[in-house]
Amino acid sequence: TVEKGEIVTLIGGNGAGKTTTLRAISGLMPTRGGNVIFDGEDVSTHPAHAWVSKGIAMVPEGRGVFAKLSVEENLEMGAFHRNDKAAIRADIEKSYEMFPRLGERRTQLAGTMSGGEQQMLAVTRALMSKPRLLLMDEPSMGLAPVLVDVIFEAIETINKEGMTILLVEQNAHMALQIANRGYVLQTGQIVLTDKASVLQKDPTVQKAYLGIE
Repeated sequence: TVEKGEIVTLIGGNGAGKTTTLRAISGLMPTRGGNVIFDGEDVSTHPAHAWVSKGIAMVPEGRGVFAKLSVEENLEMGAFHRNDKAAIRADIEKSYEMFPRLGERRTQLAGTMSGGEQQMLAVTRALMSKPRLLLMDEPSMGLAPVLVDVIFEAIETINKEGMTILLVEQNAHMALQIANRGYVLQTGQIVLTDKASVLQKDPTVQKAYLGIE
């Protein structure tokens, strides 16, 4: 469960089912049981592209930018289902305000940018669809520590502006610092859930995911 305005994080080891959970929620993977209820509606059977118009967007693991399109073209693709041209333009400029580096590279092909720059683009491209729920899959993966800080600061800023976020992140320390609540997954099962501040102090979580003996 993710309540409006929350940051909820899923933590767990490799193969625990974190990415699979996000892919099921976003319609990229069929579920074998259960339902996905979004804002009171069962969206389990909707095709993935229809979930975007419902208000669900995903920042995929590995960024998934359109490598042969420019930064600006990627952002325009994020708004593919919108028709409000003036508002789209304003949101593109807002993306450049959030990450000035993207503004400097607006005409550059996305595939030629660094991993950190591509992650910035993946986040802002997802926001271009004006989602009510943002799914984020391993946003810090492969990034230098200074860029991890930039991305997590952006996540906090987006959340403070009202965005609801479900965050999958192997860097459990960072994730629990910014999240309201968390779920711990092991081999596809939820084994623990609580407020993030409580999970940070849990001995099992500290030993398994925070590197604290």
